Amino acid sequence: MEVSLFFQNNIALKQRGKLKTFIKFLMNEEGYQAKDISIIFCSDEFLLDLNKQHLNHDYFTDIITFDLTPKNEKETIGELYISTDRVKFNAKDYNTTVENELHRVIFHGILHLCGYKDKTKKDIALMRTKELQYLNLYFPS
Repeated sequence: MEVSLFFQNNIALKQRGKLKTFIKFLMNEEGYQAKDISIIFCSDEFLLDLNKQHLNHDYFTDIITFDLTPKNEKETIGELYISTDRVKFNAKDYNTTVENELHRVIFHGILHLCGYKDKTKKDIALMRTKELQYLNLYFPS
């Protein structure tokens, strides 16, 4: 199982090995096995272009998750595109650290690969609960 990180721009991401191990743990906890997960850190403009091209959405977002797992394949293949511009903006807006918000968004994308949705109020509430659960495990008090 491989977790790869790609950076189009600068973002402080500490303990990358720990993060990769934790992603594997999170997926296992949720009953999933990962084969190949790529996390691409990019700009607002790059992610906006992806959002327009692939989802027909003309607005900024912090993350887009693509599940590329072939049918009948048991191991997950996915790509997470994360706007570091949006993460920094949201960290200020939510009154949290960039590090915390960055990890929340990463876990959010991984949870999407594990089948979690965020279209209804009920789905959003469950997603937020799961994000917090894994943030607390990753950053114990």
